[in-house]
Amino acid sequence: MLNHVIRFGGILKVIIDASNVAYYQIEENSKPKLTNILSAVNILEKNGHEFVIIADASLRHEIDDKNKYKILLEEKAIEEAPSGTDADHFILNLAEEENAKILSNDYFREFFDEFKDINSRRLPYFFKNDEIIIGQSQKPKKAKNILQNISNNILLEFEQKRYETYSTKDGIDFSPLNIAKESLIRMDKSRQNGLGDKIEGLFSKLPMFDKIVGMVENLETSAPYVIFVLVNPRNYKEAVKNAGNISVTIGDRLKLERNPLIAVRNDLYMIPERFELNILYSDEVEQDSPFNIEIRVNSHDESFVKKNSRNIASTIAGRIGSWKFPIVSVKPDVLLENPGEFEIYLNKPEKGGL
Repeated sequence: MLNHVIRFGGILKVIIDASNVAYYQIEENSKPKLTNILSAVNILEKNGHEFVIIADASLRHEIDDKNKYKILLEEKAIEEAPSGTDADHFILNLAEEENAKILSNDYFREFFDEFKDINSRRLPYFFKNDEIIIGQSQKPKKAKNILQNISNNILLEFEQKRYETYSTKDGIDFSPLNIAKESLIRMDKSRQNGLGDKIEGLFSKLPMFDKIVGMVENLETSAPYVIFVLVNPRNYKEAVKNAGNISVTIGDRLKLERNPLIAVRNDLYMIPERFELNILYSDEVEQDSPFNIEIRVNSHDESFVKKNSRNIASTIAGRIGSWKFPIVSVKPDVLLENPGEFEIYLNKPEKGGL
């Protein structure tokens, strides 16, 4: 829709809210200024941006230089919002369709319910010595809990493919002592109840642990248990630092022939100072994730989700009982129009060699 009035190739697509710019700080009984609009045009052209000028139909009757403004209308350099259409709504709708910024000091508050995150599109401005100074739009709001929502959907996809997942997300107060205590309580209870190859019914039945042995440095014999300690990223270093002492304590207290293996995983469900445990018998742990994960997102969320892709991989690995992390790829998708929208695809890893 912008193509027939776009000027120059550039960095951004910008819609100039002509009425708002023209009326900038005019004195009482003064008329809106065409020079304000032309100043905006000049700076956008100078910086190589693509732009279109949209005006309310009433502006032609109020502008200070009516003759020049009329010529610009006839040349389609300025376009008016269609008759019977609210100009602000037309501008917002066009910006959403074209993924464009809006040069305007109007907050468009009456449209907050219809158009999401307007301030991430709006470019504020002011004038200094008759020259427009254009500011920056606010950073797009991140959809609340988008990382947890993505993780929820991934785990659901695994469950639909008949893989069991660890679902408890309440969390326990974090400390190395509490990790050891909770591990002892759960493991001792499972042994007393004679639950066989399950611990409290929470754990996956996955391929044999002997596939893992070669990956664990200096491991002479298979550990009887693998304890996935699920923590908030802020507590990761402390958990890793104390993993050896926790393992020795558990092995000694339960009189195990071999100490359990402690695997600390960042978990997006855990708030700071909380943890969860996914405790598996060694033959229930899988060497590799059975699937790699492709996440398609709205362009506003791409950078944020990519930055956290390893935490997503860690969360999934800890909750399905996978030693290695799945490969997580994040791609923008123009069909996902709103921040917070995403799609999940699980793909079988490609096997090397023939």
